[in-house]
Amino acid sequence: MSAGRYRYLFGPVPSRRLGRSLGVDLLVGKICSYDCVYCQVGRTASLTAQRREIAPTEKVWAELEARFAEGVEMDYVTFSGSGEPTLHTGLGALIARLKDRTSYRVAVLTNGSLLWMDEVRRDLARADLVVPSLDAAVEEVWRKVNRPAPGLEFARVLDGLRAFCAERGEAVALEILLVAGVNDSPEHLEALARLVRELRVERVQLNTVTRPPSEDFAAPVPAAVLESLASMIGERCEVIRPASDKAAWREGVGPDEVLAMLRRRPCTVRDVAAGLGVNVNEAAKAVGVLVEQGRLTPVRREGLTYSRPA
Repeated sequence: MSAGRYRYLFGPVPSRRLGRSLGVDLLVGKICSYDCVYCQVGRTASLTAQRREIAPTEKVWAELEARFAEGVEMDYVTFSGSGEPTLHTGLGALIARLKDRTSYRVAVLTNGSLLWMDEVRRDLARADLVVPSLDAAVEEVWRKVNRPAPGLEFARVLDGLRAFCAERGEAVALEILLVAGVNDSPEHLEALARLVRELRVERVQLNTVTRPPSEDFAAPVPAAVLESLASMIGERCEVIRPASDKAAWREGVGPDEVLAMLRRRPCTVRDVAAGLGVNVNEAAKAVGVLVEQGRLTPVRREGLTYSRPA
C-alpha cells in the first residue's frame, strides 16, 4: 500500500523536534473543540467537546501495522492532523499498543482543551511528548482567538493544563501562537508570561500566523513581539523560525502522497519538499500535476504561494 493510499496516516515527515514523524489523523474531517481564527486546516466543521470513537480504532491500528511492515524509517508516531486528537476515545488504547508492541516514541499535538478530564490525562500518560497549546491568559481573549465549543469553561481548561503539567511536565512542550490585534496586546502578553512561568513544562515554543489561516483577518505579529514575549517567559522559551531548506533524503514522490500531506495543512512547494524529504523540483512537479488535475488550488499569502485541496 503506497503512502498516499492511507486514510488515517501521513508522512513520515522530517521535523526539527521529532525527527522523522509518522502522522496519525484520528478525525474524519475538521472535528475540533476549538475553531481557532488562525487554523491552517480551515474553519471547524464540527465544533464539539464530546469525546467519541471517530475513526474506527481497529482500522487505524491496521493501517499502522501495514505501514510498519513496509519498513519505513521513523522516530516518532505523532497524533495530530485535521482536528483535536483527544476527542477520540481510542487514543489511549492506540498509544498503549504503540508503546507495548513497537519501539517508536509517541507524540500528541493537542489544543489542551480537554486536559481537565481525568480520562484524557490517563490516555496521554504513556506518550513520550505532549504538545498542548495556550494562546490566552484571560477568558475574553480565549473566546476571541480559540472560539471554543459550547460547554467548555476557561477556568476548567486552565486547571486541566496545570494538572497535566504537574503530572507530566518533563514530557510537555507548550506552544503559543500570537495573532496581530487579537492576543498580542502588551497587557495580555504580560499576563500570558506570568501564567506560563507558573507551569512545569520542558519547553515553550512561540509562533505566529504563517500559512493561510481560516480567517483572513488573522495576521502575523512582528518578530520583535515574539522576542519580547520570549524574554518575559525566560530561558525555556524559543521563537520558532521559518524552516530552512532541508536536504532530500529519498527520491521520488507521487501526487497522492503530496495530496495526503496537503489535506492536513496548506503548504508551499518548499514546505512539501522539506516535509516529504524530496528535491524541490520533484515536489514542484507533483504539485503541478495536482493543480492541472484540479485537485489543488493555489493561494497567495505574504508573497508566497501555498496549495490546498480544491
